[in-house]
Amino acid sequence: MPPQLVRNVWHAIRRVVQRVNAIIELIAQPSFTQFVLRIALATPFWRSGISKWAGFLQLNDVAVLLFSDEFKLHLPGGPYSFPAPEATAFLVASAEILFPILLVLGLVTRLAASALLVMTLVVELTVPDGWPVHVTWAAMALGIMAWGPEWLSLDHWFRFEQREWSAERQ
Repeated sequence: MPPQLVRNVWHAIRRVVQRVNAIIELIAQPSFTQFVLRIALATPFWRSGISKWAGFLQLNDVAVLLFSDEFKLHLPGGPYSFPAPEATAFLVASAEILFPILLVLGLVTRLAASALLVMTLVVELTVPDGWPVHVTWAAMALGIMAWGPEWLSLDHWFRFEQREWSAERQ
């Protein structure tokens, strides 16, 4: 093939890829993408938290049973039981409700994502075979922590995000 023809074909391919990328950028706006990430990360924790309650501030029996008999921390030399199962179940169930709400609203978003990342690490220590799902939760939490909630959030409207510091990192 003549060099000019190769350059022309390469140039045409590059233009098509650039046009497709421009369309994708229009669809996947950063604020929308971060909002979807926040919902995706909040959902499994919310569902787990809701299943632990029997009423207002009243844990169901299964939640306490899980933390007293079923869930174990798989650490070297273990597995080990969770300390104070009733208190642990109450704190975990509360966190599984509170942090997803904050995350979806975009209120103290980085803190909420950080808390869910820590919870994900504990879940991984409790259910080590679930790592394929847990790594996706961790990736979503890290993405939210790294890039923040963007403008579809209460953080943005309350001006909790420090844009000067965030702009310097990019």
